[in-house]
Amino acid sequence: QVQVVESGGGLVQAGGSLRLSCAASGRTFSRYAMGWFRQAPGKEREFVTVIDWSSSTTYYADSAKGRFTISRGDAENTVYLEMNSLKPEDTAIYYCTAGPVVSDSPGMFPYWGQGTQVTVSS
Repeated sequence: QVQVVESGGGLVQAGGSLRLSCAASGRTFSRYAMGWFRQAPGKEREFVTVIDWSSSTTYYADSAKGRFTISRGDAENTVYLEMNSLKPEDTAIYYCTAGPVVSDSPGMFPYWGQGTQVTVSS
């Protein structure tokens, strides 16, 4: 059974930083892309960033460029999201995901975590 588990969310003041972690288990993820999406209250789930299996390719939403950094851990099934210069509009539930292709579409990712809340106060 595949499990995707996020951690590291919390409450932070505007301008602060947070680091989210994600670990997937239950199958081999060595050739899988992993990414992050987020969903704010009353809004659709939106793409944040994705990294390919070899860490050679990354894509970011415009809202994340220059502030967020995605990276993979030493273990093939881990991924991190370093978030700096956080803004109140970054407040959302952040979801980790894994899938066979690099994409910004949530439909391309079959495996999802339960999400971790990030709240940025002004």
